[in-house]
Amino acid sequence: MRLGLTLPQFGPFSDPLLVPQLAAEAEALGFESLWAGERVHAATDPITPYPGGAMPEQFRSGLDPLLVLTLAANATTSPLLGTSTLNAPLHPPIHLARSLAGIDRLSRGRLIAGFGLSWSRDEYDAVGVPWRQRGARLDETLDVLAALWAADPVQHSGEFWTISPGHFQPKPAQRHVPIYLGGVSPAAFRRIGRRADGWLGVALPVEALRKTMADIDDEARRAGRGPIATAVRINAQTTGPDEQLVDYLHELAGLGVADAFVDLQFSTTTPAEFLDRAARIRHGFRP
Repeated sequence: MRLGLTLPQFGPFSDPLLVPQLAAEAEALGFESLWAGERVHAATDPITPYPGGAMPEQFRSGLDPLLVLTLAANATTSPLLGTSTLNAPLHPPIHLARSLAGIDRLSRGRLIAGFGLSWSRDEYDAVGVPWRQRGARLDETLDVLAALWAADPVQHSGEFWTISPGHFQPKPAQRHVPIYLGGVSPAAFRRIGRRADGWLGVALPVEALRKTMADIDDEARRAGRGPIATAVRINAQTTGPDEQLVDYLHELAGLGVADAFVDLQFSTTTPAEFLDRAARIRHGFRP
């Protein structure tokens, strides 16, 4: 199992000058993947409540995930670079295709494109996208990306977007950019089974995670596809002492999880504290 780390992005870490520094330090420590999330709008009185309670204060200040990955791609040479999660329906897909292709080329083919739907109706209102169309827009976004990243001339005609025949260059460095999708609903599992290379998982108890992974693989088999990789995001604020977190990482490795990555932005406040805790976790995990 590859061990990863979220990049500095939110709260006291929302400084673009920190990204290349901490990304390079994470690579030197041996982290094998680096990840960026997305928060478009932190509403003070949200229409839809934050999952699990109050929205973290750190979300009041945040960097764009595509900026974060661009800075990290330029500062590192080997870790995979992923989004967990970029809320695809909030973006025009042709712009998304070009930005992601550029990051993949800059990183020499290290991108994982991880998409979700966002829980926040305020974010959809802020960008003028209908909340009720979010699932259909995600599906068509995947269609547009596949069309634009294929051989020229490219074109697309769908419910939401029409792209006339033309040229789309440069393409990503990878012949196939891995697409990972989030979600924990039956509808999300069906979409992942049909369309994704991986699932952006959450830090569930081990047996619940085992069942979820099996359910997703069942959906993939029904779609005539192979097993789906899993990447689990772990918020270190909720896992107790670092020894307990490392034990959980070993359990994930035993389940066959492909990637696990730890988010330290909500449990540390300075770069030195961030790197110190990252080093303890990296040194403690021995796959």
